[in-house]
Amino acid sequence: MNIFFALFLFLLPIFLLLVRRGRSSQSLPPGSFGIPFIGQSLSLLWAMRANTAERWLEERVKKYGPISKLRLFGKPTVFIFGQAANKFVFTSDSSMISNQQVQSVRMILGDRSLLELSGEDHKRVRDSLVSFLKPESLKQYVGRMDGEVRKHLEMNWEGKQKVTVLPLMKTLTFDIICSLLFGLERGARRDEFVKYFQEMIDGMWSVPVNLPFTRYNRSLRASAMVGEMVKDLIREKRVEFEQKGASSHQDLITCLLSIRDKDNKQVLSENEIVHNVMLVMVAGHDTSSVLITFIVRLLANNPTVYENILREQEEIAKSKASGEFITWEDLAKMKYTWRVAMETLRMFPPIFGGFRTTLKDIEYGGYLIPKGWQIFWASSMTHMDGSIFQDPAKFDPARFENQASVPPYCFVPFGGGPRICPGYEFARIETLVTMHYLITRFTWKLCCNDDSFSRDPMPVPTQGLPIQIWPRKLV
Repeated sequence: MNIFFALFLFLLPIFLLLVRRGRSSQSLPPGSFGIPFIGQSLSLLWAMRANTAERWLEERVKKYGPISKLRLFGKPTVFIFGQAANKFVFTSDSSMISNQQVQSVRMILGDRSLLELSGEDHKRVRDSLVSFLKPESLKQYVGRMDGEVRKHLEMNWEGKQKVTVLPLMKTLTFDIICSLLFGLERGARRDEFVKYFQEMIDGMWSVPVNLPFTRYNRSLRASAMVGEMVKDLIREKRVEFEQKGASSHQDLITCLLSIRDKDNKQVLSENEIVHNVMLVMVAGHDTSSVLITFIVRLLANNPTVYENILREQEEIAKSKASGEFITWEDLAKMKYTWRVAMETLRMFPPIFGGFRTTLKDIEYGGYLIPKGWQIFWASSMTHMDGSIFQDPAKFDPARFENQASVPPYCFVPFGGGPRICPGYEFARIETLVTMHYLITRFTWKLCCNDDSFSRDPMPVPTQGLPIQIWPRKLV
């Protein structure tokens, strides 16, 4: 009898565990994990590069409903979409879900970047970045952005009959980053930064297989080089600030080094500065360059919108003395231009979607999302929803005349709520200054009538958007 009782006590916990697992598996979202480890990663990446990613997700929704499970980049994942999903992602308590990204992003940008942190660490690092990126601080950098844009156009546009927009915009945004974030002048060092930076971002969304022939491996090696170069800059900036009395506002690195707590200790560690400088590099480089490129394409196809922007920007140009920089007050007058930018972001969001990681078992939409799983959301699913934006395929900047009329958590190119991108204002200034000079100095037409684009993971128009350009008489 004792033997049977002992056997019963031994088997009971196993039986209860199996029952619990059975119940949990029944409440998991529908869907398949696909091929072990790889899952649907390659299928999604191929769809993004073929410009069919939205259709790929729509087919999942038709098959499984608004919440489904799959495996992406090595981890079990739940895909959710819609206004409620966006709100859930951007407002959930940091004890429930963390910012933790897919392994490829985490390994390339570092585990102390804002994308990875939660709770007090997230607030501390975010507050430090905002001290540089908030509007009151950025006012003083408008003139430097203006100078970089003018120099870029003189070197790469003036005297040309044909240019390819996307690579030139990436050059421009990287030059602005080097100037404002690093205080790094043009030259061999900046050129070396560009080389490794491009290799680094190529593998941010990739299957994390670290073999010599993979994109992921090349990105990891480039990331290590960029990290070392940023560390060198940090050491130089620390000497300039602590020993030579350099201004704390001369660039982002110096600003982050200058932030101290009540005991006069540096608020951010060196790794936190490195990882977050790299994050801002990526965000500032790709978001603005893609946005400006697609504005150029849309204006070529929408002459009425083009004329409206031109009229607004020429009024500002007429008010400036020869050689005078754009000011913060001028930016405030570019209301229509920014509405065009917002509508461009709605139709072609640079960030396709994002990931979060659950820190505990979560119930969402009547299903269980287990601890440690990824949550995947896609911004275009609400941006192109006809029940939210009437006739969503139509380019209509008037949608944003009253932005308060757009339902919350439906337009999310920069995130939302407490998770909204701290670089939003930086991107706005960069875009408006660039568009002012492009539209007042040049006219253009498309050399390619193919309106398709691929994602890698940012949207890339066909052939990088080659255009024919003509100088416009300066006002």
